[in-house]
Amino acid sequence: GGINYSHFKYDHVKMGKRQVGSTFKPFVYALAMQEGWSPCYQVPNIPVSFELPEGGSWSPKNSDGKYGGMMTLKKGLATSTNSITAYVMKQFGPQAVVDLARKMGIESQLDAVPSLCLGTCDISLYEMVGANATFANQGEWIEPMFITRIEDKNGNVLQEFIPKHVEALSQETAYLTLNLMKGVCDFGTGTRLRFRYGLRNPIAGKTGTTQNNSDGWFIGITPDLVSGSWVGAEDRSVHFRSTDLGQGASMALPIFGLYMQKVYADKTLKISQGDFEKPKGVELKVETDCSKYNEKDDEEETIEFGDEFQ
Repeated sequence: GGINYSHFKYDHVKMGKRQVGSTFKPFVYALAMQEGWSPCYQVPNIPVSFELPEGGSWSPKNSDGKYGGMMTLKKGLATSTNSITAYVMKQFGPQAVVDLARKMGIESQLDAVPSLCLGTCDISLYEMVGANATFANQGEWIEPMFITRIEDKNGNVLQEFIPKHVEALSQETAYLTLNLMKGVCDFGTGTRLRFRYGLRNPIAGKTGTTQNNSDGWFIGITPDLVSGSWVGAEDRSVHFRSTDLGQGASMALPIFGLYMQKVYADKTLKISQGDFEKPKGVELKVETDCSKYNEKDDEEETIEFGDEFQ
């Protein structure tokens, strides 16, 4: 997984684990969808405080320092607003988020603490891509595998490996979470995919930025392909000098954008550019079209937002 094994033996994919920042937020929102909330559900954009067992309290800050008014969950995730994620976390508790993430294939250490909602944990790129594929697989986590079978020179199968399957989410929960994550690419922190890389097809995604701009992340989900990119150095003290340069939208998203341009240009791959399929035989119990409410969710306005971890 390194750029040059002679000099960099760090595994960037499976063994290496790094702070994931805001790319963890969809797991928190998925819990809300599982509990019957709608992507259009509005919550107050105000500071949220958590009482800590050891005493004192913790209250995350928004990267832009702005609060006030009501905000839909879809806009909250699209703009990576910390106070909205913290509000959701407070309703259900850290342990419920940990339990859901475990079902989705996250095996790394997850401390059931309030700051988990902002992605303070270290997780591998392998785990993050596998977990996000659960949304595209209509709620089923399928263990990602590097090798599916081994054959001899005559084509005889010597060994076949069958991945694990776990029904982690309901089909409705998975579909609603994808609806939320599409907002990231349509009018949130991932809009560069649209105006810079010309990707117009439905894409669900999430950017992530960590402390000191040391790690930049982007997870991109399409119906046929789930991909993840991470940018950082083996030594965490190596970092970008500003959030403009070091946020996931600036350093990890471009990898996905250029990569998907080539994927779609290669017709032999037969990768669909269609939308995510609604669950068959399942009637959605909540509204997903936020334009039907008074609060239009600002979907007509395309703005780039930072998602600095705080």
